[in-house]
Amino acid sequence: MLTKALVLGATGGTGTVIIAELLKRGIETVAFGRSIPKLEKLATKLGNPAALKLMAGDVFNSKDILSAAQDVDIIFHSASVPYNEMSTRLLPMGEAVMEAANTLGIKVVAVDGIYPYGRRQNDKPIDEEYPKNPHTKKGKVKLEFEQMFFSQRWSKAQRLIVRLPDYYGPTANEASYLGSTLESIAAGKTAVFIGNMTVAREYVYLPDAAVMIVELASRDGAYGQNWNIPGASTISGRDIVRRAQAASGFKKPVISLGKVGLSLLGVFVPVMKEIVEMLYLTKEPVVLSGGKYERVVGPIPATPFEQGITETVQALMSRQSKAE
Repeated sequence: MLTKALVLGATGGTGTVIIAELLKRGIETVAFGRSIPKLEKLATKLGNPAALKLMAGDVFNSKDILSAAQDVDIIFHSASVPYNEMSTRLLPMGEAVMEAANTLGIKVVAVDGIYPYGRRQNDKPIDEEYPKNPHTKKGKVKLEFEQMFFSQRWSKAQRLIVRLPDYYGPTANEASYLGSTLESIAAGKTAVFIGNMTVAREYVYLPDAAVMIVELASRDGAYGQNWNIPGASTISGRDIVRRAQAASGFKKPVISLGKVGLSLLGVFVPVMKEIVEMLYLTKEPVVLSGGKYERVVGPIPATPFEQGITETVQALMSRQSKAE
Protein backbone atom coordinates (compact mmCIF):
# COMPACT_ATOMS: atom_id res chain seq x y z
CA MET A 1 0.00 0.00 0.00
CA LEU A 2 1.31 3.44 -0.94
CA THR A 3 1.10 6.17 1.69
CA LYS A 4 3.54 8.82 0.46
CA ALA A 5 5.04 9.43 -3.00
CA LEU A 6 7.64 11.66 -4.61
CA VAL A 7 6.97 12.78 -8.20
CA LEU A 8 9.96 14.02 -10.22
CA GLY A 9 9.15 16.26 -13.17
CA ALA A 10 6.04 17.33 -11.29
CA THR A 11 5.04 20.19 -13.56
CA GLY A 12 5.35 18.18 -16.78
CA GLY A 13 2.49 16.55 -18.65
CA THR A 14 2.73 13.14 -17.02
CA GLY A 15 3.92 14.36 -13.63
CA THR A 16 0.89 16.61 -13.18
CA VAL A 17 -1.67 13.88 -13.88
CA ILE A 18 0.18 11.35 -11.71
CA ILE A 19 0.08 13.82 -8.82
CA ALA A 20 -3.64 14.43 -9.38
CA GLU A 21 -4.33 10.68 -9.34
CA LEU A 22 -2.24 10.11 -6.21
CA LEU A 23 -4.05 12.90 -4.36
CA LYS A 24 -7.40 11.53 -5.51
CA ARG A 25 -6.47 8.27 -3.79
CA GLY A 26 -5.48 10.00 -0.57
CA ILE A 27 -1.75 9.46 -1.03
CA GLU A 28 0.46 12.19 0.43
CA THR A 29 2.59 13.54 -2.41
CA VAL A 30 5.81 15.52 -2.78
CA ALA A 31 6.02 17.48 -6.04
CA PHE A 32 9.65 17.94 -7.11
CA GLY A 33 10.78 20.39 -9.79
CA ARG A 34 13.33 23.04 -10.62
CA SER A 35 11.16 26.09 -9.95
CA ILE A 36 9.15 26.91 -6.84
CA PRO A 37 6.97 29.43 -8.77
CA LYS A 38 6.03 26.69 -11.27
CA LEU A 39 5.36 24.25 -8.44
CA GLU A 40 3.18 26.83 -6.68
CA LYS A 41 1.25 27.34 -9.90
CA LEU A 42 0.72 23.58 -10.07
CA ALA A 43 -0.51 23.50 -6.48
CA THR A 44 -2.98 26.29 -7.21
CA LYS A 45 -4.25 24.40 -10.28
CA LEU A 46 -4.83 21.36 -8.07
CA GLY A 47 -6.65 23.40 -5.41
CA ASN A 48 -3.72 23.70 -2.97
CA PRO A 49 -4.40 20.35 -1.27
CA ALA A 50 -3.00 19.83 2.21
CA ALA A 51 -1.56 16.47 1.15
CA LEU A 52 0.72 18.12 -1.43
CA LYS A 53 4.21 19.27 -0.49
CA LEU A 54 6.44 21.26 -2.83
CA MET A 55 10.21 20.82 -3.09
CA ALA A 56 12.60 22.43 -5.56
CA GLY A 57 15.83 20.80 -6.57
CA ASP A 58 18.03 19.41 -9.31
CA VAL A 59 16.95 16.03 -10.67
CA PHE A 60 20.54 15.42 -11.75
CA ASN A 61 21.69 15.69 -8.13
CA SER A 62 21.09 12.52 -6.11
CA LYS A 63 21.45 14.46 -2.83
CA ASP A 64 18.55 16.76 -3.78
CA ILE A 65 16.40 13.74 -4.66
CA LEU A 66 17.45 11.96 -1.46
CA SER A 67 16.42 14.97 0.58
CA ALA A 68 13.02 15.15 -1.10
CA ALA A 69 12.45 11.39 -0.80
CA GLN A 70 12.71 11.12 2.97
CA ASP A 71 9.79 9.05 4.36
CA VAL A 72 8.29 8.28 0.92
CA ASP A 73 7.36 4.79 -0.24
CA ILE A 74 7.92 5.39 -3.93
CA ILE A 75 9.46 7.70 -6.53
CA PHE A 76 7.65 8.37 -9.80
CA HIS A 77 10.37 9.35 -12.26
CA SER A 78 8.52 11.38 -14.90
CA ALA A 79 11.22 13.99 -15.49
CA SER A 80 12.45 14.25 -19.07
CA VAL A 81 15.11 15.94 -21.17
CA PRO A 82 14.75 17.61 -24.60
CA TYR A 83 15.33 15.39 -27.64
CA ASN A 84 18.51 17.24 -28.55
CA GLU A 85 19.99 16.59 -25.07
CA MET A 86 18.88 12.99 -24.64
CA SER A 87 22.12 11.29 -25.63
CA THR A 88 24.14 13.15 -22.99
CA ARG A 89 21.68 13.77 -20.16
CA LEU A 90 19.17 10.91 -19.95
CA LEU A 91 21.46 8.38 -18.29
CA PRO A 92 23.06 10.79 -15.77
CA MET A 93 19.58 11.83 -14.67
CA GLY A 94 18.51 8.21 -14.29
CA GLU A 95 21.67 7.38 -12.33
CA ALA A 96 20.94 10.20 -9.87
CA VAL A 97 17.39 8.95 -9.34
CA MET A 98 18.49 5.37 -8.81
CA GLU A 99 21.31 6.29 -6.42
CA ALA A 100 18.78 8.03 -4.17
CA ALA A 101 16.20 5.25 -4.43
CA ASN A 102 18.75 2.53 -3.75
CA THR A 103 20.11 4.36 -0.73
CA LEU A 104 16.60 4.49 0.75
CA GLY A 105 15.55 1.04 -0.47
CA ILE A 106 12.27 2.28 -1.96
CA LYS A 107 10.20 1.68 -5.08
CA VAL A 108 10.72 3.52 -8.38
CA VAL A 109 8.38 3.82 -11.34
CA ALA A 110 10.01 5.19 -14.51
CA VAL A 111 7.74 6.72 -17.15
CA ASP A 112 9.12 6.02 -20.62
CA GLY A 113 8.10 5.62 -24.26
CA ILE A 114 8.14 3.12 -27.10
CA TYR A 115 11.39 4.07 -28.85
CA PRO A 116 13.40 1.03 -27.67
CA TYR A 117 11.16 -1.31 -29.67
CA GLY A 118 12.38 0.10 -32.98
CA ARG A 119 10.50 -0.67 -36.19
CA ARG A 120 7.55 -3.03 -35.88
CA GLN A 121 8.04 -6.44 -37.45
CA ASN A 122 4.35 -7.10 -38.15
CA ASP A 123 0.93 -5.51 -37.78
CA LYS A 124 0.13 -7.08 -34.41
CA PRO A 125 0.03 -5.03 -31.19
CA ILE A 126 3.34 -5.17 -29.35
CA ASP A 127 3.41 -6.80 -25.93
CA GLU A 128 6.02 -6.42 -23.21
CA GLU A 129 8.01 -9.42 -24.43
CA TYR A 130 8.50 -7.97 -27.92
CA PRO A 131 12.23 -7.85 -28.77
CA LYS A 132 13.84 -4.43 -28.49
CA ASN A 133 15.87 -3.64 -31.60
CA PRO A 134 16.16 0.14 -31.74
CA HIS A 135 17.60 1.62 -34.93
CA THR A 136 17.55 5.30 -33.89
CA LYS A 137 19.88 7.22 -31.59
CA LYS A 138 17.05 7.94 -29.18
CA GLY A 139 15.86 4.36 -29.18
CA LYS A 140 19.35 3.11 -28.36
CA VAL A 141 19.75 5.61 -25.52
CA LYS A 142 16.35 4.63 -24.15
CA LEU A 143 17.37 0.96 -24.21
CA GLU A 144 20.57 1.86 -22.34
CA PHE A 145 18.37 3.59 -19.78
CA GLU A 146 16.31 0.43 -19.30
CA GLN A 147 19.46 -1.66 -18.86
CA MET A 148 20.83 0.81 -16.32
CA PHE A 149 17.48 1.02 -14.51
CA PHE A 150 17.17 -2.75 -14.03
CA SER A 151 20.88 -3.20 -13.24
CA GLN A 152 21.78 -5.33 -10.21
CA ARG A 153 23.60 -2.29 -8.88
CA TRP A 154 20.28 -1.09 -7.46
CA SER A 155 19.40 -4.28 -5.60
CA LYS A 156 17.79 -2.41 -2.69
CA ALA A 157 15.24 -0.65 -4.90
CA GLN A 158 12.14 -2.19 -6.48
CA ARG A 159 11.68 -0.95 -10.05
CA LEU A 160 9.19 -0.96 -12.90
CA ILE A 161 8.94 0.86 -16.23
CA VAL A 162 5.69 2.02 -17.79
CA ARG A 163 5.75 2.61 -21.55
CA LEU A 164 3.39 5.14 -23.13
CA PRO A 165 2.72 5.83 -26.80
CA ASP A 166 2.32 9.48 -27.79
CA TYR A 167 -0.15 11.16 -25.49
CA TYR A 168 -2.55 14.07 -25.25
CA GLY A 169 -4.57 15.85 -22.59
CA PRO A 170 -4.94 19.23 -20.87
CA THR A 171 -1.49 18.92 -19.26
CA ALA A 172 0.36 17.75 -22.40
CA ASN A 173 3.20 20.04 -23.40
CA GLU A 174 5.94 20.27 -25.99
CA ALA A 175 7.12 16.77 -25.02
CA SER A 176 4.04 15.48 -26.85
CA TYR A 177 3.83 15.60 -30.64
CA LEU A 178 0.13 16.39 -30.36
CA GLY A 179 0.35 18.89 -27.50
CA SER A 180 1.32 21.94 -29.54
CA THR A 181 -1.12 21.01 -32.32
CA LEU A 182 -4.13 21.05 -30.01
CA GLU A 183 -2.88 24.17 -28.22
CA SER A 184 -2.73 26.10 -31.52
CA ILE A 185 -6.17 24.87 -32.59
CA ALA A 186 -7.60 25.91 -29.21
CA ALA A 187 -6.08 29.38 -29.68
CA GLY A 188 -7.51 29.74 -33.20
CA LYS A 189 -4.04 29.79 -34.75
CA THR A 190 -2.52 28.00 -37.71
CA ALA A 191 -1.22 24.69 -36.35
CA VAL A 192 1.35 22.10 -37.36
CA PHE A 193 0.92 18.34 -37.19
CA ILE A 194 4.05 16.22 -37.10
CA GLY A 195 4.04 13.40 -39.62
CA ASN A 196 1.48 11.81 -41.90
CA MET A 197 -2.09 12.91 -41.15
CA THR A 198 -3.79 9.98 -42.89
CA VAL A 199 -2.20 7.11 -40.97
CA ALA A 200 -4.02 6.04 -37.80
CA ARG A 201 -1.74 6.13 -34.74
CA GLU A 202 -2.08 5.30 -31.06
CA TYR A 203 -2.50 8.06 -28.46
CA VAL A 204 -3.22 7.69 -24.76
CA TYR A 205 -5.27 10.25 -22.83
CA LEU A 206 -3.04 11.33 -19.94
CA PRO A 207 -5.66 11.06 -17.16
CA ASP A 208 -6.26 7.45 -18.27
CA ALA A 209 -2.51 6.81 -18.26
CA ALA A 210 -2.21 8.15 -14.69
CA VAL A 211 -4.86 5.71 -13.45
CA MET A 212 -3.00 2.77 -15.00
CA ILE A 213 0.41 3.94 -13.75
CA VAL A 214 -0.72 4.35 -10.15
CA GLU A 215 -2.63 1.05 -10.24
CA LEU A 216 0.54 -0.78 -11.28
CA ALA A 217 2.68 1.11 -8.78
CA SER A 218 0.34 -0.06 -6.02
CA ARG A 219 0.91 -3.76 -6.77
CA ASP A 220 4.02 -5.44 -5.41
CA GLY A 221 3.89 -8.11 -8.11
CA ALA A 222 4.26 -5.52 -10.87
CA TYR A 223 7.88 -4.67 -10.05
CA GLY A 224 10.89 -5.92 -11.97
CA GLN A 225 9.00 -5.60 -15.25
CA ASN A 226 8.05 -3.39 -18.19
CA TRP A 227 4.36 -2.49 -18.56
CA ASN A 228 2.53 -1.10 -21.58
CA ILE A 229 0.15 1.82 -21.03
CA PRO A 230 -2.00 1.64 -24.18
CA GLY A 231 -4.40 4.20 -25.62
CA ALA A 232 -8.11 3.75 -26.27
CA SER A 233 -7.49 2.88 -29.94
CA THR A 234 -5.90 4.49 -32.99
CA ILE A 235 -6.93 7.65 -34.82
CA SER A 236 -5.68 9.60 -37.84
CA GLY A 237 -4.39 13.14 -37.71
CA ARG A 238 -7.28 14.28 -39.88
CA ASP A 239 -9.82 12.93 -37.41
CA ILE A 240 -7.97 14.53 -34.50
CA VAL A 241 -8.02 17.90 -36.23
CA ARG A 242 -11.68 17.56 -37.15
CA ARG A 243 -12.66 16.83 -33.55
CA ALA A 244 -10.42 19.57 -32.14
CA GLN A 245 -11.73 22.19 -34.55
CA ALA A 246 -15.30 21.23 -33.70
CA ALA A 247 -14.53 21.66 -30.00
CA SER A 248 -12.79 25.02 -30.48
CA GLY A 249 -15.04 26.52 -33.13
CA PHE A 250 -11.93 27.55 -35.10
CA LYS A 251 -10.88 26.17 -38.47
CA LYS A 252 -7.49 27.67 -39.19
CA PRO A 253 -5.15 25.62 -41.43
CA VAL A 254 -3.22 22.69 -39.98
CA ILE A 255 0.09 22.03 -41.77
CA SER A 256 1.62 18.56 -41.87
CA LEU A 257 5.37 18.60 -41.21
CA GLY A 258 7.61 15.91 -42.67
CA LYS A 259 11.36 15.50 -42.98
CA VAL A 260 11.98 18.65 -45.04
CA GLY A 261 9.83 20.93 -42.90
CA LEU A 262 11.26 19.65 -39.63
CA SER A 263 14.83 19.96 -40.93
CA LEU A 264 14.23 23.58 -41.92
CA LEU A 265 12.66 24.41 -38.57
CA GLY A 266 15.55 22.64 -36.90
CA VAL A 267 17.88 25.42 -38.04
CA PHE A 268 16.10 27.70 -35.55
CA VAL A 269 14.65 25.15 -33.08
CA PRO A 270 17.18 22.31 -32.56
CA VAL A 271 14.65 19.93 -31.03
CA MET A 272 12.64 19.91 -34.29
CA LYS A 273 15.60 18.54 -36.25
CA GLU A 274 15.88 15.72 -33.71
CA ILE A 275 12.32 14.59 -34.43
CA VAL A 276 13.23 13.62 -38.00
CA GLU A 277 14.65 10.21 -37.10
CA MET A 278 11.40 9.36 -35.28
CA LEU A 279 9.17 10.00 -38.29
CA TYR A 280 9.10 6.28 -39.03
CA LEU A 281 6.55 6.03 -36.20
CA THR A 282 4.17 8.28 -38.13
CA LYS A 283 4.33 5.99 -41.18
CA GLU A 284 4.62 2.58 -39.50
CA PRO A 285 2.93 3.14 -36.13
CA VAL A 286 3.70 0.94 -33.18
CA VAL A 287 0.55 -0.07 -31.30
CA LEU A 288 0.83 -1.42 -27.76
CA SER A 289 -0.95 -4.49 -26.46
CA GLY A 290 -2.76 -4.01 -23.16
CA GLY A 291 -3.26 -7.73 -22.60
CA LYS A 292 -0.83 -7.98 -19.69
CA TYR A 293 -2.44 -5.05 -17.85
CA GLU A 294 -5.90 -6.51 -18.36
CA ARG A 295 -4.85 -9.90 -17.01
CA VAL A 296 -3.23 -8.47 -13.89
CA VAL A 297 -5.26 -5.35 -13.12
CA GLY A 298 -8.46 -5.40 -15.16
CA PRO A 299 -10.15 -3.26 -17.82
CA ILE A 300 -8.07 -0.51 -19.43
CA PRO A 301 -9.39 3.03 -18.82
CA ALA A 302 -10.22 4.24 -22.33
CA THR A 303 -11.72 7.70 -22.68
CA PRO A 304 -13.18 7.98 -26.22
CA PHE A 305 -11.26 10.35 -28.49
CA GLU A 306 -14.34 12.51 -28.99
CA GLN A 307 -14.55 13.14 -25.25
CA GLY A 308 -10.81 13.35 -24.58
CA ILE A 309 -10.05 15.79 -27.39
CA THR A 310 -13.04 17.95 -26.48
CA GLU A 311 -12.01 18.08 -22.82
CA THR A 312 -8.43 18.90 -23.80
CA VAL A 313 -9.36 21.72 -26.18
CA GLN A 314 -11.86 23.24 -23.75
CA ALA A 315 -9.31 23.15 -20.92
CA LEU A 316 -6.70 24.81 -23.15
CA MET A 317 -9.17 27.51 -24.22
CA SER A 318 -10.08 28.20 -20.59
CA ARG A 319 -6.42 28.48 -19.65
CA GLN A 320 -5.70 30.79 -22.57
CA SER A 321 -8.60 33.11 -21.71
CA LYS A 322 -7.41 33.41 -18.09
CA ALA A 323 -3.91 34.30 -19.30
CA GLU A 324 -5.16 37.19 -21.43
